[in-house]
Amino acid sequence: MCSQTNPEVLLEKVGRTGMITMNRPKVLNALNLSMIRQIYPQLKKWEKDNETDIIIIKGAGGKAFCAGGDIRAVTEAGKVGGSLAQDFFREEYILNNAIGACRKPYIALIDGITMGGGVGLSVHGRFRVATEKTLFAMPETGIGLFPDVGGGYFLPRLQGKLGLFLALTGFRLKGRDVQKAGVATHFVESKKIPDLEKELVDLKSPSAEDVSRVLDSYQNQTLSKMSPTSLKITFKQLQAGAALSLQDVLVMEYRMSQACMRGCDFYEGVRAVLVDRDQSPKWKPSTLEEVSDQSIDQCFASLGEKDLTF
Repeated sequence: MCSQTNPEVLLEKVGRTGMITMNRPKVLNALNLSMIRQIYPQLKKWEKDNETDIIIIKGAGGKAFCAGGDIRAVTEAGKVGGSLAQDFFREEYILNNAIGACRKPYIALIDGITMGGGVGLSVHGRFRVATEKTLFAMPETGIGLFPDVGGGYFLPRLQGKLGLFLALTGFRLKGRDVQKAGVATHFVESKKIPDLEKELVDLKSPSAEDVSRVLDSYQNQTLSKMSPTSLKITFKQLQAGAALSLQDVLVMEYRMSQACMRGCDFYEGVRAVLVDRDQSPKWKPSTLEEVSDQSIDQCFASLGEKDLTF
């Protein structure tokens, strides 16, 4: 098939779902003006349409959601005073606002590279699903621009000074960190995305809460996979270690290592992750509440003459 017949963006109804697929995989689904002009009116139409419940946006090709705006074309126009330099930004920002204001659940599957203009297509929506392949950045200061597409709105609203750091440095967040930073609302393994998509499409007249429930069911929040005992001793280790010398930390950690050898979670964890690889360890105790402070204190107690010495 010659590339001319491949639309740059696919807009289709799948059941009661409006599906937007950026379809320029060779250029990492970079967003151009003609794509913006197709997406915007369709988004407004679906928003008003009683036959459409949710809107999903994704990228074709498996490498990128959308690596940014088609900046090269904009600079060419800017140099010669072409109107594209005004039209592109104006219409892109109008689309960003429409996404932020969308009354139907809007779900961006940011599986792959998501930068600049691609951030504008996702981050203002209600749901943003990252995977281990997500690579998020706002690298505009490196090209003499600034983090636009509403960067001035969402970046300062990330925790602490994280947004300022991302904006100034163009630092790339990867995988799960995209969710931890608050850029994504959910994290789902890439291989589960087709199943997730199908389940979302199959929802019967869903509310935002229904969509939330499906997305939540796909993300096993990592902490629940961890040993409750390990979580508690690690918490205490880092609190104590902040005020200790390296030598004292190593003495403490040797005591902790021997406690783990005496317990059962270490053996069970290695069995589940490295030996049988069923990834479902049975921790004892199985909840944080059941781990007594006394059992944690024992992990830090002196080993007498068996203590580590230098």
